[in-house]
Formats: sequence, C-alpha cells, structure tokens
Amino acid sequence: MGTDGADMTRCLTDVPLFSETMAPRLLLVLLCSTLLGPGATGACPALCQCYPRRAEVVCSGVPLTEFPSEGLPANTTMLTVQYSNITAISELQLSATPLLEGLHLYGNQLRSLSPDVLRGVPLLHTLDLTGNRLADLPAGVFGHAALTTLVLKNNLMEAAEAEWFPDHSSLTWLDLSGNRLTGLPATLLHKLPHLESLDLSHNRLEKIQAKSLDTLVKLERLNLQGNKLVRLEPALFHHTSNITNLYLTNNRLETLPPSLFQGLGHLKVLGLEENQLGHLPPGLLDQLSSLDEEGLDLTANPWSCDQKVEYLWRWLQKNKGKAFLADTVRCAAPLPLAGRALLSLTESELNLES
Repeated sequence: MGTDGADMTRCLTDVPLFSETMAPRLLLVLLCSTLLGPGATGACPALCQCYPRRAEVVCSGVPLTEFPSEGLPANTTMLTVQYSNITAISELQLSATPLLEGLHLYGNQLRSLSPDVLRGVPLLHTLDLTGNRLADLPAGVFGHAALTTLVLKNNLMEAAEAEWFPDHSSLTWLDLSGNRLTGLPATLLHKLPHLESLDLSHNRLEKIQAKSLDTLVKLERLNLQGNKLVRLEPALFHHTSNITNLYLTNNRLETLPPSLFQGLGHLKVLGLEENQLGHLPPGLLDQLSSLDEEGLDLTANPWSCDQKVEYLWRWLQKNKGKAFLADTVRCAAPLPLAGRALLSLTESELNLES
C-alpha cells in the first residue's frame, strides 16, 4: 500500500535527534522512504494533478487557501503550487515531501517564510517564489537546503540580506528582479562564489558598491536593466572575466569609465540602450572581441555628435555588424544634426578635419 505525506511527516518527527543538521536529516529522509516503501505514491490532493511516473504534482489556478500537504505522494520530487490564495507555508507542511528537488510557488499570496521552512526538504535545489507578497525574509532561511536556483522575482523586497544565505552557498542562479531594492550588500554576493547568473533588473538600485562583484569569478550573466544607476565604478567588472551577457539598459548612465569593460573578452551581448550617454570614452569597446552580431545595443541615447563622438563614430564604421540597428544610433545634439544617424555623418560635419 502506498503512503502519503502525512505518514512521512510522522516518520520524520518521530526521530527528532536527526533534525539538527542537514546530513543526519538527509539520512533520516532516506530511512523513512525505505521504511514506508518504494511506492509511496499516496493519493493526489484535491484540486491538484499528479504525475506518478515523474513524481510531479501540479496545483495551478485553484482556490487553495492552505498548502496542500494532505494527500501529497511522499515520493514527490517536483511540486508546483501557483496562482492560489496561500499566504503561508510551514516546515511541517513541506516535510510531507522530503524527497522534493524542485518547488515552484509563483503567483500566490505568500507574505512570510519561517527560518526553518526548508529543513524538511534537504534535497531541494530549485525554489521559485515569483510573484508573491514577500517583503522581508528571516536570517538563515536558505541554509537548510543546497539550493542551486533561487527566484525571488516580483515581490516587495526593499532590502536583500547576506544573512539569508550560508557561507559558500551553492547557488548558481539568483533572480531578485522586480523588487524595490535600493542597494545590494557586498557581503551577500561574497557568499555566492558559484553564481553564474544574477538578475537585479527592475529595482531601484542607484549604485553598485566597488569590489562587490570581485568574488563572482564564475558569473556569466548579469542583468542590471531598469534601475537608477547614474555611474559605475571603473573596476566593477575587472574580476568577472567570464561574463557573456551584460545588461545595463534603461538606467541613468551619462558617462562610462574608460576601463569599465577591461578584461571582458568573453562578452557576447552588451545592452547600453535607453541611458543618457552622449559620448563613449576612447578605447572603451576595444577589448570586446567576442561580441555577437548585433550584440551591442546603443540605441535610444542622446548622442552628442561633436568631436567627442569621434571614437564611437569610427568604431561603428569598422564594426557596424556588431551593433544592433546601427543606423538608428542618432544624434540628439547639436541642433543642426539632431535626428541624423551617426553613421551618416561625415568628418566635416563632425568637425574632424584638420
């Protein structure tokens, strides 16, 4: 006979000595799974769909007000609860599925998480909390599972805290986009040495601290789009040489340091559109030897087509194929040239003739 999540929960709580650390907890999970039988499929919760062959449960767009722990197959490895009215989730409820590897809770009404909410799911590697009502989180909340992917997109967070994570976290993907962050502590990023993708887009960031990215040597994708960045530190990216995709779109950048992209020889895509750039400093783009075709977006900036734009003008002539819609990179000033495509201008019009 199969077992459900309630049987598993009772098994786990009957032996409290094993719940103090992740390793003993994992041993207990395996022990209970063996004792309760390999089937452990149980019934399917009301309003949910169960897929036994892949050990997956999906509860989507149904009028749930509580986490559906009753009836969950104890061997569930993938669980999706989305677009419901759930406001909270407890450690006890999650412990009904101790073999869980992926938990997707997007589009609910979650307002808080307990510090130990993940204690009963030590195998969890993917947690998606997109589109909830989370404003802050307790210290240690992500320390009970070896997460590799964490999505906190479109919540109400005004601050991200280093205390959320254990030292030397295993995270490779972190998405904090669509929140209300005004800053990001360097101490948080220093706990994430394995990070490959970091999405901070559509927040309210005004500055990225110098050296805050220095430990992210494996970082490949960084999205800072849609913030309020006015300036960037000259050495901000000097230790992130593996970046292939960098999005600085839709900020308030007026100038860029000449050495900003030094060492980014693997960069394939660079978004600089929708800023307040009037010029680029000579040499800024010279080291970007790996840019994809149309990999650089410079559109929707107020380019000032005077002598200071010479570097960009000559770079575009040599690398037109690397720029997205190169012919739409247009002058905003001086007035006689406003609206003209930069590439259409002559040396005489730019006052470059000696």
